[in-house]
Amino acid sequence: RAAERRSRSDSSRNRGGQVWSEAEDIKNLSTLAPCPITLTLMTELPMLKWLNAKPASGGAAKQLFLFLHGLGANGNDLITLAHDFAQEFHDAAFLSPHAPFECDMAPGMHMSYQWFSMADRSVDALSQGVREAEPIVNKFIDDQLMIHGLDDSKLVVVGFSQGTMLALHTMLRRPKPCAAVIGFSGALVDGGALSEEIQSRPPVCLIHGDMDDVVPHAALGLADEILEEVGVPHEVHTIPNLAHGIDQQGLYQATQFLKKQL
Repeated sequence: RAAERRSRSDSSRNRGGQVWSEAEDIKNLSTLAPCPITLTLMTELPMLKWLNAKPASGGAAKQLFLFLHGLGANGNDLITLAHDFAQEFHDAAFLSPHAPFECDMAPGMHMSYQWFSMADRSVDALSQGVREAEPIVNKFIDDQLMIHGLDDSKLVVVGFSQGTMLALHTMLRRPKPCAAVIGFSGALVDGGALSEEIQSRPPVCLIHGDMDDVVPHAALGLADEILEEVGVPHEVHTIPNLAHGIDQQGLYQATQFLKKQL
């Protein structure tokens, strides 16, 4: 059963629309020159719905894990990871919100959401996407930390694919560092602006399969280079023979990394 839960993928893979198909797209993602973008300002931020799991200890939460799912998925996709992490982190509570927008690559499909559109894979469009989603996630984080009586130093953010893109963008720009960021099968979007915009340097662990056909493995190396340039402590792990997903080896690497941070 555990092995069955480990195979996760974005709707773009399941429904025939790969996120990237060319190496050049990955190079452009982390272009060294900041890209001019036009933000669409939201007068009222969307309210997120979420799934949660309480601490295994039965007591009050001493850490808070936030899961950010991938394109075309929903909060159900990652909440099962709570079972895995709770075996080591007994005092952690877990939150897995649904992204606020219907996935425009799978219109009408039940419970298919996105944090931002990826119909346009240009640098400008992806940069605009993470920037427009950033305040939504920040508000959710601030609200949940207040509810649980915790601060950023007790927060772990775990992303998959598009969720990793959003986690990296947002958490490196929050005023205070979180405890850790774990990113599975994702990419660092808008890396060219990071040196000017970075506000905190939480420890980051990136994990990527070398057979990923949705977000190519090349994204891992580019993220590694940029995080090194801006002084973010980080680890990168390649999982052999893994496509776009999370497996037991990746979870093991994530858990070992977190044991050093929490």
